[in-house]
Amino acid sequence: MPAKYTYKNAHHLKDIRQFLRANVTKAEEILWQHLRRKQLGYKFRRQFSIDNKVADFCSEEIKLIIEVDGWTHDSEKTQAKDKIKERLFEIQGYKVIRFTNEEVYGDIEPVLNEIKRACQERGEELKQTPRLPPPPSSP
Repeated sequence: MPAKYTYKNAHHLKDIRQFLRANVTKAEEILWQHLRRKQLGYKFRRQFSIDNKVADFCSEEIKLIIEVDGWTHDSEKTQAKDKIKERLFEIQGYKVIRFTNEEVYGDIEPVLNEIKRACQERGEELKQTPRLPPPPSSP
């Protein structure tokens, strides 16, 4: 069940987000060239924070997060942190998909096909999810 309130792009993480955007990995840059400007039908933002965690790419519209993992994600400690981060995103109602740098470098088409599939699935899931009616307006 999603939390009642989520901090998105919180001001206290602005410097971190800016640093990450300025020091983007080559794999993230390659993927960003295919995600930006709604090329896959949905708006994605890069280095988007949710609560105290920063996602590589996020589509708020369909609650989809894309993470790109490089060699630093090979250690058990980092993998444990990634699992916690992923679980926190899931609690907020997001679906997280992950790719390695090698997958992005090797052949971007299977990566893009997987992202398109995930976008389509999330779009359908969210259409079927009942929405709460808006609160009544006060007189």
